[in-house]
Amino acid sequence: MDKETKRTYRSETRASQAAQTRKRILEVALLLFEKEGFDRTTINQIAKEASVSAPTVYSLFKSKRGILHSLIDEALPPRKFNELVEKAMGETTGENRMRATAKIARQIYDAERSLLDLMRTASVVAPELKQLDQEREDRRYHRQKEFMEIMAANGQLATGLSIDDARDILWTYTGRDLYRLLVIERGWPSDKYEQWLAGQLQLALLDHQ
Repeated sequence: MDKETKRTYRSETRASQAAQTRKRILEVALLLFEKEGFDRTTINQIAKEASVSAPTVYSLFKSKRGILHSLIDEALPPRKFNELVEKAMGETTGENRMRATAKIARQIYDAERSLLDLMRTASVVAPELKQLDQEREDRRYHRQKEFMEIMAANGQLATGLSIDDARDILWTYTGRDLYRLLVIERGWPSDKYEQWLAGQLQLALLDHQ
């Protein structure tokens, strides 16, 4: 084995080990957050349970907020999320776009389901997490702008409905609170939620003339 091959092998091995360490820390942190509560869990506890040093946890995530941020962002892998968005953007009819949008919301919140109560509790005891949630909601709102502009350009929005109002409606209907109320609180199957959401979006946003 030549030197270059050895370096490549060592580099790949280190990357694999780092990924496994990161995954283990996240798994341990989620279990501790659920068992002990976000506010009562410490970085030292997470490090001990994950069999790593506290500096390792800090170097990877900076803080508990960073750990929670990663748990939320990685609940639905970015590749899967991008595939869903591309499919929705590629649809040609308003009805199919609304169905695809409902599927995106369902898949995101299904993936985040184990985190929903944790996020609500954490935002109460750790006010800085409210900012994290606000940042996520702002990103979601801004991502929906292009989608509404495309639908408006294709004459698919309801007559008299502005792009800004359409974005507000879409943002509201696809928020996690409705998912939590219907699926978690009222026990709706995710399929039922997705079908209901698609129907509501079609009624609220599309031109039915």
